[in-house]
Amino acid sequence: MRSDKTKKGFERAPNRSLLKATGLTDSEMEKPFIAVVNSWNELIPGHIHLDKIAESVKAGIRSAGGVPFEFHTIGICDGIAMGHEGMKYSLPSREAIEDSIELVLQGHQLDGMVMITACDKITPGHLMAAGNLDIPTVVVTGGPMVPGYVDDEYRDLISVFEGVGECQAEKVSADKLKILEDCSCTGAGSCAGMYTANTMACMTEALGLSLPGCATAHAVDAKKMRIAKHSGERIVSMVHEGLNPRKVVTLKSFENAIMVDMAIGGSTNTTLHLPAVAHAFGLELTLDAFDRLSRNTPHIISLKPGGTHYMLDFERSGGIPAIMEQLKDSLNLDQINVNGKTVAENLDELVIINPKLNAEVIKTVDAPIHEQGGIAILKGSLAPDGSVVKQAAVDAKMLKHSGPARVFNSEEDAMRAILDGKVVAGDVVVIRYEGPKGGPGMREMLSPTSAIAGMGLIDSVALVTDGRFSGGTRGPCIGHISPEAQEGGPIGLVEEGDIIDIDIPARKLDLKVSEEELEKRRASFVPLEKPVRGYLARYRRFVSSASKGAIIE
Repeated sequence: MRSDKTKKGFERAPNRSLLKATGLTDSEMEKPFIAVVNSWNELIPGHIHLDKIAESVKAGIRSAGGVPFEFHTIGICDGIAMGHEGMKYSLPSREAIEDSIELVLQGHQLDGMVMITACDKITPGHLMAAGNLDIPTVVVTGGPMVPGYVDDEYRDLISVFEGVGECQAEKVSADKLKILEDCSCTGAGSCAGMYTANTMACMTEALGLSLPGCATAHAVDAKKMRIAKHSGERIVSMVHEGLNPRKVVTLKSFENAIMVDMAIGGSTNTTLHLPAVAHAFGLELTLDAFDRLSRNTPHIISLKPGGTHYMLDFERSGGIPAIMEQLKDSLNLDQINVNGKTVAENLDELVIINPKLNAEVIKTVDAPIHEQGGIAILKGSLAPDGSVVKQAAVDAKMLKHSGPARVFNSEEDAMRAILDGKVVAGDVVVIRYEGPKGGPGMREMLSPTSAIAGMGLIDSVALVTDGRFSGGTRGPCIGHISPEAQEGGPIGLVEEGDIIDIDIPARKLDLKVSEEELEKRRASFVPLEKPVRGYLARYRRFVSSASKGAIIE
């Protein structure tokens, strides 16, 4: 065992003495040492219950003959960070989380780990550490939040964000907005729709790194505690078996995850995180893979933000295993799960508890919601290296759009113009210098996209940015434009009134300006550099393009 380096032999007496200071016994020195990597904190709703999950994990580890050691990672809530300078720190935190896990695990040479994680950048950071360290690992994601309930309708965080725009447009009262504020977010768990946090939990399960059923088991459900306990038991067996993450996760596993992503209409942030996770596993995953698989994978469940159902409906209709059952003719069925069984074997054991709801919520590949998957990759003169849109959340009449550019060099400038009524039907809002280097930090644009939706412009105004979008964004919102403005990409050359052509079915995003004119603009182009210091200054120096997953190179 790896931990023998710290606890075996007479020369390790000082090491054992320090371990005994924590309460360890001689008999425990003979057992596998298991890290319980917990992102618990008191600030993020998706994390406030993870201390309870950790207790179940540790109970499972002890019952299976292991010794658990819990430590914590950091976390940033994208919702709380949204719409201000704090969002610049969210994506960069992913690498800090990965690094902190590596430092603790390598410094103490533990034998395996159970990762307890939730939310947008925290789960990808954990997965990247799993691929990089390649020691036996099981991931327990914290689970979705139960939706709120206002005016006889389920509600969630996006209801509040869009309520701001509705209030500004005088469609709802300030009192109604206050009710949404008070009642939409009900307690522990990741926001209740198929936003980035829950999408990444689904990707973790589809990759095989969580036990079947983990992704959609809700934060307040005893099922989550049972899965946590089983995960603690399973990790001890994995240590003895030598079942490391790189034996579980292959390029075929990533193909499975992307197909699931397309079927569920997941967040566009998967096009950042999955390539970054693949890189940590020593694999290369390109944007072209997303587009290729999207063209051949139908969208079969209508989940918020683009659809009508919540994660609670998804869980009650069978979760990720039920989706994989629908896709099994396309999936790589020989890939294994951390439980040691193949996808095919796990599907053979699948029991749908509520067949009626399953048939209502999850459609078939023969009669899907959309013939293609949830995400499309657009390229063209405005985005030579690619851009990303959640096509499943775009109104049919906005799949093709041509309009004049309204150009803003920050999210705040765009937000003011939208709320002041300066953006009108037909416009294409351009928000630049919000990419990985330009922001720096590649902020999410949920505030302006929600304001556009709330003000009734979602079916007439498009938004393009070298930043990114929340998983809660809906409408013709195109992000991750690469190269970004900071690196001299064409988005930095756009001027007010330029015509931008969007053709999502054709996968095209073009700036209708002649090459001669663009050359003139390039000759005098000087990128705007926003002043930063500390972590963001280092991040700007080393971060790669969004088209490569915004990894640190």
